[in-house]
Amino acid sequence: MRLNGKTAIVTGGASGFGAGIVRKFHDEGARVMIADINEKAALELAAELGNNAVAWQVDVANGASVQEMADSALASFGHLDILVNNAGITHLPTPMEDVTEEEFDRVAAVNMKSVYLTARSLVPHMKQRGTGAIVNIASTAGLSPRPKLNWYNASKGWMITATKTMAVELAPDGVRVNALCPVAGETPLLKSFLGEDTPEMRAKFLATIPLGRFSQPEDLGNAACFLCSDEASLITGVAMEVDGGRCI
Repeated sequence: MRLNGKTAIVTGGASGFGAGIVRKFHDEGARVMIADINEKAALELAAELGNNAVAWQVDVANGASVQEMADSALASFGHLDILVNNAGITHLPTPMEDVTEEEFDRVAAVNMKSVYLTARSLVPHMKQRGTGAIVNIASTAGLSPRPKLNWYNASKGWMITATKTMAVELAPDGVRVNALCPVAGETPLLKSFLGEDTPEMRAKFLATIPLGRFSQPEDLGNAACFLCSDEASLITGVAMEVDGGRCI
């Protein structure tokens, strides 16, 4: 029960890595808000987990929606200990000049602007309390970019830099900020990363991962739990690779 008594928001928490983080936090004793644009999926996961799990529909790219999420969490929990910025999207593998402006803007809004919006709504609360842990879900794409995922790669590189600048600024206020960098995983985004989800494409990608498997939601849940627990009280500003050796 490493998070016993803690409260958390996980954006994009209804599926994929987010759901893995929600389940782990809940198992470790935290009260968790499952914040997702897919309200139905969030409600289903909250009903499955029962006590200490609440669902909330949010568009992380919209400032008013994020503020409503923050207000609801604080009203429900009384305070917030943990924020996980997990919500993210990508564009299909495409030459950089062929990505549409609409696709670029959406990637920038969901993957980058959302971190600014959640910080604007929740960092003042954490600073006032003198404690808090934030985890941003970046990607190996931000460390070892792959061709044709150009602007997605850039958004995750931004996430890593944002994590480090948040960490150094918020450290005097007792707030720790870290990032996780998973390799492609068994999530709804896998097909988008691969272009097409076929046995051949999977085998080709797995050959680049020394441990020979994709990231699983449980892997991200375990890593996020550690970074948000008191065991990681001296750890801030890191971009932890959860990638089976992909970036070596």
